[in-house]
Amino acid sequence: MSLSQPPGPGLSFEFFPPKTPKMAEALRQTASVLAPLGPRFISVTYGAGGSTRDRTLQTVAELVRETNVPVAGHLTCVDATRAEVDAVARAYWDAGVRHIVALRGDPSELGAPFVAHPDGYAGAVELVAGLRRIAPFEISVAAYPETHPAAISPAADLDHLKAKIDAGATRALTQFFFEAETFLRFRDRATAAGITTEIVPGILPVANIAQAYRFAEMCGAHVPDWMRRLFDGLDDHPGARAMVTTTVTAELCRQLHDHGVTDLHVYTLNRPDAALALHRLLHAGSTP
Repeated sequence: MSLSQPPGPGLSFEFFPPKTPKMAEALRQTASVLAPLGPRFISVTYGAGGSTRDRTLQTVAELVRETNVPVAGHLTCVDATRAEVDAVARAYWDAGVRHIVALRGDPSELGAPFVAHPDGYAGAVELVAGLRRIAPFEISVAAYPETHPAAISPAADLDHLKAKIDAGATRALTQFFFEAETFLRFRDRATAAGITTEIVPGILPVANIAQAYRFAEMCGAHVPDWMRRLFDGLDDHPGARAMVTTTVTAELCRQLHDHGVTDLHVYTLNRPDAALALHRLLHAGSTP
């Protein structure tokens, strides 16, 4: 990229809360590598049923103290009363967090249908509205380019996204996908449905092939045949896999940027190398 060309897309990075002291140290190291890149924000996930609530809050508070990057905390409404969810939101605010990723969340039991707590928020739409009453948070919500697995139709899924935005969401972050056209078609459909809020593509560098395929199956993301052929057998060759991952992910991001996408949300899986390489490839030669 020459200095006369526009800079690459802005990046944000997503982490998950560590389960052990060793994982906590790995997360700190990852954050120390990625924070100097000047991401738009970094976020920390929140487990099913709030199962990682305390670790998420602790991790978020540490990142607020130790980095100069805006930090977003995830928040779900699974298996929790409104009062409990509101208390977490206030704890985020008290910790210096001004951005929440508001999600309905997945049930604690894998594959079980979502059932709202009788005294809780019924879903993400109510959660967004509730957060708006608590504090002037930035609020990101989820979007699904290939339709949420529980949605009755793509149109209904878009209607639900619009309802979350109308309730006060600032932006949408998408589930990951592997081909630019998947997102671009979704963006066109969202615009046609009257959604004008920023929609940020979610990007998953493939650190572990079997894991990526499992994630894709769980969320309904299509894995194209060409990608399966590229990665076939590479779990036994991590160096080659990393090279292929970086090449494939950077090309996806460049195609999105060429079609007007200005920001990308990278699922790091708490590993810095792929995100660092991606940032370098997308921004090398651009002006700060």
